Amino acid sequence: MSDNKKSIWSNPFLCTRVKSDNVKVPEMLLGYFIGPFGALLSSGIFTSILQNYFTDVLKMDLTFLTTLQLISTILIVVANLVVGQLIERTKTMAGKARPWILLSAFTMSVASVLMFIVPFEGTAKMVWIAIAYNLFYAVAYPIYNTANSTLIPLSTRNSKQRGVLASFTNVAGLGVMGAGSMVFPILVSFVLKENQHLWFVAMLAIAIFAALTIFLQFMFTRERVTEELANAAKEQENGTAHAPSLGRQLKAVVSEKTWWIVMLFYIGFQWSGAIKNGSMSYYCKWVLDNSYTGSVDAWGASQSLLSIMGAIPMAVAAVVVIPLCNKYGKRIICMLGMLLGAVGGVIAIIGNGNIVPVAIGVALKCLGSAPACYMILALLADVIDHIEYKSHIRTDGLTMSIYSSIMVAGTPICNAIFSALLKGSGYNQNADVALGVLGQTQAAQTAISVSYIWVETIAYVICAVLIFFFTIEKKLPQEQKEIESRKNG
Repeated sequence: MSDNKKSIWSNPFLCTRVKSDNVKVPEMLLGYFIGPFGALLSSGIFTSILQNYFTDVLKMDLTFLTTLQLISTILIVVANLVVGQLIERTKTMAGKARPWILLSAFTMSVASVLMFIVPFEGTAKMVWIAIAYNLFYAVAYPIYNTANSTLIPLSTRNSKQRGVLASFTNVAGLGVMGAGSMVFPILVSFVLKENQHLWFVAMLAIAIFAALTIFLQFMFTRERVTEELANAAKEQENGTAHAPSLGRQLKAVVSEKTWWIVMLFYIGFQWSGAIKNGSMSYYCKWVLDNSYTGSVDAWGASQSLLSIMGAIPMAVAAVVVIPLCNKYGKRIICMLGMLLGAVGGVIAIIGNGNIVPVAIGVALKCLGSAPACYMILALLADVIDHIEYKSHIRTDGLTMSIYSSIMVAGTPICNAIFSALLKGSGYNQNADVALGVLGQTQAAQTAISVSYIWVETIAYVICAVLIFFFTIEKKLPQEQKEIESRKNG
């Protein structure tokens, strides 16, 4: 995309409503909370319940699901890398990420409903699901998520303001996960059940909401760093700015130790969370003791309870994480959080399906995960500035496309692994949910428990060790001053 005198981006209707050089409340709320919340709502629901929809509503073959999700991962990673480079080479009055946010108002809303139409049976149904699945995960989601993630480092060079924006964006992400794991399971267990028409109506309403909120996000964001670089390019190159080659970007990022630390940290954190989220409804159906509800088939209420127990401490943490990180540093707070989360995981393991200790363990685990959830984009933004200081180039597009790949690929990869575990453990897709813990074999219950609790607990310990070696925070202000002096000089 490129600008000209009669560019569409000069239309007042598409001009950003953000005029201040500093980040203010409307930008925080509309651009980095409400916008991402609406855009990612369908993804949050899919993370929590899509696997269950495939296996227990559509009765899809587990081997097909495993194959589909693994093959789709390749397409997803390629798509994210392509989108990242497209963003890097986009030059418009609206910036380089925001035009793709606007496009997502269409792509995300349309793609999120296609898996719930399913007009065919047999082989044709599998083909339809495969196409619809990839239109969402390998087309629509990479476009939105890569652009959305890239907005953080492009929004401002002020590290504290970036931390606030990253926190708002990740609170939105956690909010949709909460909606997907608290509200939607109740809707499924009591209303939608196995009625595909009702599933479609629910997702259509969510798609319309997504389109409206994504447009709000486009209107209430601004790429201050992009504007700064564009102005510098005009002075130095008569208005012609060239994006660094992919090879040069790759060389810059792979030679930086802290880049690897953050990426490996995020893989462990995100993928362990993906396998936990994908197995949660199964855990509540077949492992957790649901007798407290008075009805063992009310598993949705149990899932909502666990989600609430996780959401409350994370909501509380949202108030204190930023002040703590500003005082003690992101590295220390994230490391301590991971260790606290691991303790919570151990308590949940010891609980062995009893609702009280499992809920306490989940609450501690979610409290411990809060710093990483809220600060990961701020950590990445710091690394991008650090790389710019060392290599004299920006790597926003490449870094955020890889980050987005890790995020979006986690769901299909981990669901594929979980599908394989279910098949290997003898999971019965036709079991009566009213049987509760008696409805599945011990092997299936063990596979579900390991996926829901053990994997994430172990990953948190590894992540705590990794983040201990993230040491660029103290030098970053001086490095940013040097970057600024280069441009002024």
